[in-house]
Amino acid sequence: MTKDAEAPLGVFDSGLGGLTVVRALRQVLPNEDIVYLGDSARVPYGTKGADTVIKYAASCARHLLGQRVKAIVIACNTVSAVAIESMRIDLDLPVLGVIEPGARAAVGASKTGRIGVLATPGTIFSQAYTRAVTTLSTRTEVFGQAAPLLVPLAEEGWTDGDVPRLAARRYLEPLARAGVDVIVLGCTHYPLFFSVIEEEAKKMMGDHVRIVDSASTVAAETRDYFQTRDLLAAPRPRAGKIRLFVTDVPRSFSDMARRFLGDEDVPEAEQVDL
Repeated sequence: MTKDAEAPLGVFDSGLGGLTVVRALRQVLPNEDIVYLGDSARVPYGTKGADTVIKYAASCARHLLGQRVKAIVIACNTVSAVAIESMRIDLDLPVLGVIEPGARAAVGASKTGRIGVLATPGTIFSQAYTRAVTTLSTRTEVFGQAAPLLVPLAEEGWTDGDVPRLAARRYLEPLARAGVDVIVLGCTHYPLFFSVIEEEAKKMMGDHVRIVDSASTVAAETRDYFQTRDLLAAPRPRAGKIRLFVTDVPRSFSDMARRFLGDEDVPEAEQVDL
């Protein structure tokens, strides 16, 4: 074990959606302490220009560095799309994003070479998943579909019932017409709709369709990365601690955090100014 192994893992997102990544990380890395930063005062990043996103990401990274983290997981698809390379150059620690793991899992799962991506308009416009998939397989086609309504539905807690099912069906229709056999959930809010999206996709496309959750894939790759570099925290009798920082505390923060984490025992958030 390296001297850095007991340091916390840093995770940040433009808001609270990245807590689905924290949830997935806790499942595969239960001994790790995690410091989470949600830039809720400047959300959404998906509508901002690349230079602005890079500047925001740098300020989030500086805060996490101040917490002496051993690595940073970017739980934001927009930042992973436009800022990850500059962060890897500028920071003297490992930086992992959600797009590359999701692309690898999708290419591995596809039998037809036709992959669909549900994401925010900013992520779709960046074509980051297309580039990541093409790097892995030049024979694979990527079909992007923006699904912006799913974000406010997740934050309102409308993750089941007629409204999210109708929204999912509408967003899935173009992917069904394209004949995809794998769909990547390219936004950290979307894992909350996993069962709804999977059910509707199977109705429209058949039982062979696979749903790839980028939160789970980045968590698995983070575990593998730590294992190969001797960065895993030592086993302990208790689960790792979570520390939550936000740049603005939403009125319904506790409810949203419980929903995203899938845990009733949510720590108090600390508000910071970046």
